[in-house]
Amino acid sequence: MAYTFTKDLETGNQLIDTEHRQLIDAINNLLTACSTGKGRAELANTTKFLQDYTAKHFGDEEKLQLQSQYPDYANHKRYHEEFKKVVAGICQKLEKDGPTVALVGEVNGAIAGWLINHIKREDVKVANHLKSKS
Repeated sequence: MAYTFTKDLETGNQLIDTEHRQLIDAINNLLTACSTGKGRAELANTTKFLQDYTAKHFGDEEKLQLQSQYPDYANHKRYHEEFKKVVAGICQKLEKDGPTVALVGEVNGAIAGWLINHIKREDVKVANHLKSKS
């Protein structure tokens, strides 16, 4: 089942929303590849994207939070750091064991689920804070 960038995922910040759309596109590309039997082949692309994405996107978000004096910055940064460890673990599994069906499932479930929940719960708070400052 593909993910859709719905209204409840919008933060109202153009940069953040654009980057979130890119994330959903990457997860959907993996899901599409899985549905055609090519999930394992796409896994390396997806994990590389996730590594690059978490570095850039989380950095962009954190910069906005610092500039706007977001009061829950420390917790939000901690969530980001924990997630980067999850992505690093997946990359290590890919390097060690290759692209397994189990790893594809982990990316589809754990990664996509975490990110969607994070956007809905945490990033929306940041967006509301940014709106209140403008």
